[in-house]
Amino acid sequence: MARDQATKIDTSINWSHFLGGGIGGTVGAVLTCPLEVVKTRLQVSYRSRAYLSIRRAAPTRNSLTRSGTFSIVHKMYTLEGIGGLFKGIGPNLVGVIPSRAISFATYGNAKRIYTELNHNREGPLVYLSAAATAGIVTATATNPIWLVKTRMQLQSQVGSAAAASANGVPVYRNSLHCLYRVAKDEGLRGLYKGLTASYLGVAESAIQWVIYEQLKKMIPSASSSPPTIATTTTTKTTKPWLEYFGAAGTAKFLAAVITYPHEVLRTRLRQVSLVASTGSGPGVMVAPYRNLAHCFSTIVREEGVAALYGGMTAHLLRTVPNAAIMFFCYEFVVQHFG
Repeated sequence: MARDQATKIDTSINWSHFLGGGIGGTVGAVLTCPLEVVKTRLQVSYRSRAYLSIRRAAPTRNSLTRSGTFSIVHKMYTLEGIGGLFKGIGPNLVGVIPSRAISFATYGNAKRIYTELNHNREGPLVYLSAAATAGIVTATATNPIWLVKTRMQLQSQVGSAAAASANGVPVYRNSLHCLYRVAKDEGLRGLYKGLTASYLGVAESAIQWVIYEQLKKMIPSASSSPPTIATTTTTKTTKPWLEYFGAAGTAKFLAAVITYPHEVLRTRLRQVSLVASTGSGPGVMVAPYRNLAHCFSTIVREEGVAALYGGMTAHLLRTVPNAAIMFFCYEFVVQHFG
């Protein structure tokens, strides 16, 4: 009996993973939101004018694609004010807390379970399995939130370019109205546009976690005792935390570069255009792509492979520090309150 209890897998949830993931995700999302908006617009800027004006000629790059990332941030601030830099921050914050909490909690607890199933031995296969599990669960649970965020971030492009058919009024008044319109006009399936591309993104999460776990093993005393922030500022007490910060940033950078095209595919699949009607009607919402395969083939055929990397600079400038901040907060919370 005692032996059976000793070998029984503990499936209880460690709630500190939820807390750490939620706090880390929130802090990172707020600090890097402007770059998130720039990345989203760059991912669709190549085709947006062609679709919105219903042109059949080859699309022309607009002013966004001819500018540097920080130049675009400046232009957005000049034209749209501080609010333009934080478009979609509402659904982003609403989404990032459950998303990161679910992701980190699923990963942390799945890793523990898989490790016990693997005779208490960790390794790349355990990390990969736990990351894949976390990615699938998180993507499925939070896709509607990220769809709303994407639509809101593209609002100025949709609203201004189709002003003649929308009477100059934005298509979506706010995040709740966006959620309502998508559900009403596109049905339940509309809320899950881009989900297939999100599943491709599981590869990024898996690569990131595997690299991060391997780098963590190289940190002095990381496996023997958790790092602590002492009241003094000596190199010895500060260095472990700086190395955790660096490990998270490095892991995210490598994973993002390897798997970036799925980000563009996901954003494009969530994109819609408000096209003016030929009569007196208000216009119709048109989805540029039928599915993941059509999206990929259309981009490559009409825009070239380089278009699959649109906005990558802004993405890296946002996600690398965001991941470093997020993982830092996560490790701190788990190791002090777990």
